[in-house]
Amino acid sequence: MLVIGVAGTELTAQEREWLQHDAVAGVILFKRNFASREQVAELSAAIRAAAPRPQLICVDQEGGRVQRFREGYSALPPLQGFDALYAIDPEAALALAEQHAWLMASEVRASGVDLSFAPVVDLGRGNLAIGDRAFSADPQVVAAFTAAYVRGMHSVGMAATLKHFPGHGTVLEDTHFHDASDPRSLDELRALDLIPFAAGITAGADAVMMAHVVYPQVAPEPAGYSPRWIQQILREEMGFRGVVFSDDIGMAASFSAGGVKARVDAHLDAGCDVVLVCHPELVEESLRAVEGRTLNTAALLGLIGRGALGWDGLLADSRHGTTQSRLLDTLGRTV
Repeated sequence: MLVIGVAGTELTAQEREWLQHDAVAGVILFKRNFASREQVAELSAAIRAAAPRPQLICVDQEGGRVQRFREGYSALPPLQGFDALYAIDPEAALALAEQHAWLMASEVRASGVDLSFAPVVDLGRGNLAIGDRAFSADPQVVAAFTAAYVRGMHSVGMAATLKHFPGHGTVLEDTHFHDASDPRSLDELRALDLIPFAAGITAGADAVMMAHVVYPQVAPEPAGYSPRWIQQILREEMGFRGVVFSDDIGMAASFSAGGVKARVDAHLDAGCDVVLVCHPELVEESLRAVEGRTLNTAALLGLIGRGALGWDGLLADSRHGTTQSRLLDTLGRTV
């Protein structure tokens, strides 16, 4: 199935047609889709009204430089800031990370959006795309933060998505623009990068997003195209039973499979449940690519958000302002 991107702050006639397609199970929103809290809620309602089946509405609202909704929302600090606090007071750092998750998820849910693709559980080891999005370079520390963040998201009725499996933090290249290859063995990855994912799975994470990174000692293709990574390691060895998302097929590192149809097919054939088609100009071809496939769009129903307060209820909750202040006082302002 597909989660697609749309072009602007309102649906076009063509986008309403896309939402009629049996393969479209959701929409991912970006900065281009945002004008205000009210507009996001209206766009979310319009997406649901235009589709004949429930839609999963998603966003990347991590904090720091990856925060699509800004004006009217809390300025969430990047995750990297938690590491220094953990070195001084691990218990306080984990509690604050859980509050960060609560605040992020509460605001997203109040806007009528189901899911923020979070948390990033990659190791902070120099990758250009990850940077300050990672909690720490230490896998055990990231594992502890992962469990706390999943708890915080679940407390608001938001599903948690671990990304980017099996670990994007150590290679240098940014897969938005370049191919990336990690030469380490599976044993090395198990001892390091896979530890936070195992912790997140144990904590009840609902979804995993794959990395567009090749690990040639494990499999010849990028992880998102790899039956070994998805079916053997993630599903069988690690026991993950949730939803597997591809990363965006518009990223440069996904081009190794070929054209749009080849990318869609490669992800689905390898075991991804959902292909992210973030660029509207790729949606038509992606819809043609899935013609004739049997797709289980109901698999995403469990990720649809539950129990949103709405903005009035959220702003009336004393935890909202208290958590904003605590994050600002402890970690400082976001970029």
